[in-house]
Amino acid sequence: MKLNKEYWEARYLNNETGWDAGSITTPLKDYIDQLTDKSIRILIPGAGNGYEFDYLVSEGFYNVWVIDIAQQPLENLKQRNPKFENHFIHKNFFELEDSFDLIIEQTFFCALNPVLRKEYVVKMYELLTEKGKISGLLFDFPLTEVGPPFGGSKEEYLDLFGELFKIKKLENSYNSIKPREGKELFFIFEKK
Repeated sequence: MKLNKEYWEARYLNNETGWDAGSITTPLKDYIDQLTDKSIRILIPGAGNGYEFDYLVSEGFYNVWVIDIAQQPLENLKQRNPKFENHFIHKNFFELEDSFDLIIEQTFFCALNPVLRKEYVVKMYELLTEKGKISGLLFDFPLTEVGPPFGGSKEEYLDLFGELFKIKKLENSYNSIKPREGKELFFIFEKK
């Protein structure tokens, strides 16, 4: 199975979006609630229906961008946020060239083919400003060939991100939504 543009477009068109929580999840809401600088440049890659975007702009953040390989979720976001139409990028994440202070990770990493994980880490590093951060959730269940979502472990993530990022936080998420309880790690990684 190729996890390409056509695959993701079909998932949205067929309403096969089991990962869609219908709103921002508690760990990300709580993290965003403690951010004070509303001017920081934020990217949400592979955002799907982008409830994190909705929440961020409702809280006064205005430099928020979404990139997704599938057009349908971006259309959904445009309908809900017409004033931010230019903030939705229809493109492959690995082709993006820009810089951000914060990148929010929510089910993007686990949706990528695991062979792209090292490339993901390097791209995140390239997209972040000095002292920029990636924050969000990573799945904590055994990596298998079945997916998406693809799992991973704390040890794998420490190994994968440790060279380019300072591990500020990587711990069991105590406030995950019910279907993901005990299966998520909340993290904050700062660019070295």
